[in-house]
Amino acid sequence: MTTPISDLLRLPAGPVDLSALDPRATHGFPGKDKSDQPKLMAELAPVLDDRQERLFAAGRADPESAPRVLMILQGMDTSGKGGVIRHAVGLMDPQGVRITGFKAPTEEERSHDFLWRIERALPSPGQVGIFDRSQYEDVLVVRVEQLVDEAEWRSRYDRINEFEARLAEQGTLIIKCFLNVSYAKQGERLMERLDNPDKYWKYNPGDLVARSRWADYQAAYADALANCNTEVAPWYVIPADRKWYRNWAAAQLLAEQLERLNLGWPPADFDVAEQKRLLAATM
Repeated sequence: MTTPISDLLRLPAGPVDLSALDPRATHGFPGKDKSDQPKLMAELAPVLDDRQERLFAAGRADPESAPRVLMILQGMDTSGKGGVIRHAVGLMDPQGVRITGFKAPTEEERSHDFLWRIERALPSPGQVGIFDRSQYEDVLVVRVEQLVDEAEWRSRYDRINEFEARLAEQGTLIIKCFLNVSYAKQGERLMERLDNPDKYWKYNPGDLVARSRWADYQAAYADALANCNTEVAPWYVIPADRKWYRNWAAAQLLAEQLERLNLGWPPADFDVAEQKRLLAATM
């Protein structure tokens, strides 16, 4: 690759027109086609493992100041948030990963500010946190479903930006991914679930309600992307119609972002020579 995937997928500042973003694109893919993806994913696995282990080690050695990473996955149903978690995030050691899925808020969560449940799920120093949906549900679903008035959800853009700026200042690397799936591809994937008894568990009749409001959700996403695309927490748009590309792009993006941390290995906090001598005496 000559141009980092981080640059190719980064959403430019300004108004967002989702119709101009190709959900079948394969930006930066270094292979010839789908057949090359497994080899490229296999090459990424040790890279991600090494970079994540350095992060995890930093958290163990210096939990007060070690960085943390937060990857946010947003997208319409069937865009592949679960697929990214399995195939891209799954390349890393699970002991250093914390995955949180945000569904409809519980009664307790509704009794608090909308960011309360998000704060409670943030990764610890040295961890990679993965959000399957996030604080953005509170400017997406609540807007389309008219759960709060317009003044309220519009005010949340600034609050989210302030929240993310604080996290970044405190040492969190934020990677926000919008998985861009087309209306046609979503329909195909929903039908596949209905055609296969093994996939019935993945199907929710409520998905058709959201699908019937596709245009409203696209407008809500466009505004969320445009209003919350900051220098410290930019959006990356991952074309999601091709699962094989989506998974590779997410893994490559994560690897590049972890490299930004420029982490070495923590030095020993003990006398290595002395410990070798003591160990040798037991052999």
